[in-house]
Amino acid sequence: MVKAIKFNTLGDKIDEVVLPEAIFDVDVNNPQALLHEVITMYMANQRQGTVQKKNRAMTQGSTKKLFKQKGTGNARPGTRRTCIRTHGGRAFAILPKNWYRHIPRKKKRMALKVALTDRAREGRIFIIESLSFDKPSTKIARNLLNKMIPEKGRKLLITEGHHIPTVKSFANLPEVMTDRADGLFAYEVLRSSYILLTQDALNKVEEVFKS
Repeated sequence: MVKAIKFNTLGDKIDEVVLPEAIFDVDVNNPQALLHEVITMYMANQRQGTVQKKNRAMTQGSTKKLFKQKGTGNARPGTRRTCIRTHGGRAFAILPKNWYRHIPRKKKRMALKVALTDRAREGRIFIIESLSFDKPSTKIARNLLNKMIPEKGRKLLITEGHHIPTVKSFANLPEVMTDRADGLFAYEVLRSSYILLTQDALNKVEEVFKS
C-alpha cells in the first residue's frame, strides 16, 4: 500500500490518500532495462533528423580533370569537388535520416507505471485538492508550491486539462514542468524529483492508465 500526502487549495496538509496499486505500486522483472529501452526510443523520436552536409555530388564546381594524369610531378588530380580540396565535398557526408522508432503501447504504459512507482515509494508524490487560478499569477504559484514542497529539485505539476491561467502561473517558475494527466510519459516523470497532482488529475490518471 502506497500513500501520498494530500493538501488543500491553500497548501495545508489535510490527509493521506492511498494511491492506486495498479499504477503506483507495480513490480516488473527488470525495470532498469524497460525504462532504458523506452526512454532511448523516446529520445530518438525527438530528433529532427534534418542535418545535412554536402558530398562531392552536391558541391558546386566543374567535374573536369584539373590537369593531366602524368608528367607534371604533382599527385594524381581529380575534380574541384573532391574532399581533399578547399570547398570540396565531405568524404562521408551526413544526410537526412528518420530516427523514429515505434514504442509499443504496453511497454510505454508499463514504463510509466514503473517510474510512478519509484517516485511513490520514495514519498515524492503529492496530491492537492484543486488549483484554481482566475488569472495567471507566478507569485501565488511560487508561494503555494514552496509551502507544499519546500525541497529543491525539479517538480512536475499534473492537471486534468490544459487550464491556461494555471499553466501560465507555473510556466515562469524555474525547475517546474506542467503536463496533462492523459499525456504522462515515463521520461518526464524520471526527470522530476517531485510530482504534484490535483485530485481530478489523479482520477484521470487512474482512468486512462489503469488497464
